[in-house]
Amino acid sequence: MGKLFRFISSRFFIGVFCILLELVELLAVFVLLYKFFLPITIMAWIFHFGMLLYLINRDEIPEFKMPWLIILFLLPVLGAFIFMLLSSNSTSRKEYARSEKAAKAMEQYQQQTAQIDDLRNQNTDAWLQANYLYDTAGMPCYGNSKTTYYPIGEEFQTALLDELRKAEQFIFMEYFIVQEGQMWNPIHEILKEKAAQGVSVYFMYDDFGCIATLPWHYHKVLCSEGIHCVIANKFAPVLSHIHNNRDHRKITVIDGRVGFTGGLNLADEYINAIVKHGHWKDTAVKIEGEAVRNLMSLFLVNWNTQSKKPIDYAKYMDMPLSSENGRGIVIPFGSGPAPIYTDTIGKNVYLNMINTAKDYLYITTPYLICDREILSALRLAAKKGVDVRIITPHIPDKKTVFLMTRSNYKVLLEDGVKIYEYTPGFIHAKNYICDDKFAVCGTINMDYRSLVHHFECGVWMYDTDCIADMKADFLSTAAQSGMIDKNKAIMRSWQRLIAEIMKVFSPLF
Repeated sequence: MGKLFRFISSRFFIGVFCILLELVELLAVFVLLYKFFLPITIMAWIFHFGMLLYLINRDEIPEFKMPWLIILFLLPVLGAFIFMLLSSNSTSRKEYARSEKAAKAMEQYQQQTAQIDDLRNQNTDAWLQANYLYDTAGMPCYGNSKTTYYPIGEEFQTALLDELRKAEQFIFMEYFIVQEGQMWNPIHEILKEKAAQGVSVYFMYDDFGCIATLPWHYHKVLCSEGIHCVIANKFAPVLSHIHNNRDHRKITVIDGRVGFTGGLNLADEYINAIVKHGHWKDTAVKIEGEAVRNLMSLFLVNWNTQSKKPIDYAKYMDMPLSSENGRGIVIPFGSGPAPIYTDTIGKNVYLNMINTAKDYLYITTPYLICDREILSALRLAAKKGVDVRIITPHIPDKKTVFLMTRSNYKVLLEDGVKIYEYTPGFIHAKNYICDDKFAVCGTINMDYRSLVHHFECGVWMYDTDCIADMKADFLSTAAQSGMIDKNKAIMRSWQRLIAEIMKVFSPLF
């Protein structure tokens, strides 16, 4: 009874209940108007066909259009109102205006570097990918940066705590999930100590991501301790598409000299302090040197979008660049919903990597629910003779999502893609490694929500020191995983039916 009461009284339950109540009220009003007022009925049908034409001609992938077409045909008129309310994958006008203002002010600090010309002479594929990230995400390419790869959450936590203790000027942190425990508590203690010492500490967490893990007004606790705190994308119990746009980023920047990103949130399962789905495998990258500047700009723009107390960019962006003796080119980048981002950057970074691969392509991902474009690119790469290998979890965090992942195995295996499931448990890492030259480590999952709706980030690398470590970790992880053959990929009829239905409607969730 205690668990049931806590669930019923939770902010999540109350919020969902309010949204459902709004939906019922909307339905009741619609039924009354539609049934008893002929002019309203005629206008409603005109509206329905208008929405249908708009959907058909909308510049979207077929995977997005299909579920909405089904809804419009199954629920005439009513489906059109639901489509109008919930189909948008863009942010609110208010948030867009704030974001545009914040991003515009940052442009003067994000000019392309001379490394882009050197890169063109070194490797055309690298130059093309770097050029894409600057043209669409506004992220310059940097050399003079050192990269360190962490193959497990426990190693990341040790490194993060060590660097936080060294902070002298400022700390920026932005995370999707935060939960009190062995992961967050020591970080929290250091942040309090640093704030008391006069270090400027700025912390941002996503409201939806923390809705079940933090008290309602936890940000006030942090503010009372001298930590500047903002809740990103505040959850409001209203019927709206804006709940889609969550801040899924994981960023730490310390003194402008070191930064972290990767798949790890600040909760105990990420360091295996508690067991949720077997052994939790996750990864991160530490950046030292010039490229930290991109992570800093991502954080500052998002902070000034979300906060009523904007940060003066000049205080941090005018600082001299920290230089490290590291190989290659490093480009931390962001992606997110329209119209803030005019391109599906995360998806296209992955597509560029797939299409560039000539020898091998190694991928780790918790979810393999990619659209037909990515699926076709993976199959084509394997058909060309590229050694394409993918590691997914063996113990899932969401069983229906796991069925959707497994439903893609058969076609990939038939074209030569090798698939492994991480036998010890759940793999949350989002890594791409290609031809000993290219790699991406970040927060971007291979599903529609992550590629279209969420604010995400990652670090694209060319010829950096840590790529060899990422490759070695992939091979070591594959050795601990079970290789999937065509027999193991066979699903029962009911499983395939559920998976195929879920795949059709996945862009809606």
